[in-house]
Amino acid sequence: MLRVLTLSTLFPDATRPNFGVFVERQTLGLAAHPNVSLQAVAPIGLPPGPFRRLGHYAALAKLPTQERWKGIEVHRPRFIALPFTRGRHHAAALERGLTPLLDTIREDFAFDVIDASFFFPDGPAAVALGKRYGVPVSIKARGADIHHWGNAPATAAHVRNAGRDATGMLAVSAAMKADMVALGLPADRIRVHHTGVDQDRFHPLDRASAKAALGVAGPLVVSVGALIPRKGHDIVIDAVAALPGVTLLIAGEGPERAALRARIARYGIAGRVRLLGAVPHAELPALVAAADVSALASSSEGLANAWVESLSCGTPIVITDAGGAYEVVTSPDAGRVTIRDGLAFAAAIGGLLSDPPAQEATRDAAASFTWDANTAALYEHLAGLVADRR
Repeated sequence: MLRVLTLSTLFPDATRPNFGVFVERQTLGLAAHPNVSLQAVAPIGLPPGPFRRLGHYAALAKLPTQERWKGIEVHRPRFIALPFTRGRHHAAALERGLTPLLDTIREDFAFDVIDASFFFPDGPAAVALGKRYGVPVSIKARGADIHHWGNAPATAAHVRNAGRDATGMLAVSAAMKADMVALGLPADRIRVHHTGVDQDRFHPLDRASAKAALGVAGPLVVSVGALIPRKGHDIVIDAVAALPGVTLLIAGEGPERAALRARIARYGIAGRVRLLGAVPHAELPALVAAADVSALASSSEGLANAWVESLSCGTPIVITDAGGAYEVVTSPDAGRVTIRDGLAFAAAIGGLLSDPPAQEATRDAAASFTWDANTAALYEHLAGLVADRR
């Protein structure tokens, strides 16, 4: 039995059910493996003292420090995340916050390996703790943890050192692996580990009926992602403004909401562009399957779950050449990769609307992205690290 301690600051909780659902699903898959015993540690960063009673921190501070979450044991220790330091002290604070908890866990659960499911601040803390307990450490890179934290002056050295000291690493795409190698991380210790998609939940529907349930008639584009500049919702809005009669539904929440609403008003397209807010993950399949096209104009990605979920629904995608774009768009039936420009997106979306691929042909493009494959590869990777250490 392989005893795994999964560590991730990117993990859902009662206040953030959509936060890190892909990490949750990967963890649940590994926990269900017949040869695995797993406990999860999902640390919560809070500011010091009275500041943790402000805003969304108040709800996070009230979360239980330990609970059964969808059948697995999840610990939620706190660590001090000093604001306005650009992450400079996060990894050291996380290590300090985890040490007493892991000392206690290890008394009854002598884990064989630490599986860090996000590179920063999880990775540097995991490496330090792996040395403390004499166990191998794997760190997975997903996107912003490399593209942002791996290049930011305050944290880049932490990311590089963690990668060089980790026993093994995972990358969500071959493109992500290349970016890691460009940072100076050893290529021979990085394995590409694609995400999965629940193809029983994300599947094609009758589009006309699905659109009617959403109150939409005519061509529909959806965009799924946080309302942050990196996701490029403004560019998709520009594109739809140039496509008369096309409706756009944006699922996500974030600090760009007011700016996006103003952009929609400026174009005079409020009647056909809707900001839906945060949509529960359980409700995404019906939304995505109703669409003729799913569009996301990201400036950077690893390999977005929204891409493969869309394909599994039979909905082609229009995306930028970010991260593993060409590992997903492998044929015209999957969609188009284009430049990060409103008119370019309009042309690509318009092309798919005028000559749509068959839903099943689009779905076939996601056939290899299964959670069974994800679990099998993760188990093989972690078990191999343990066997090599012995």
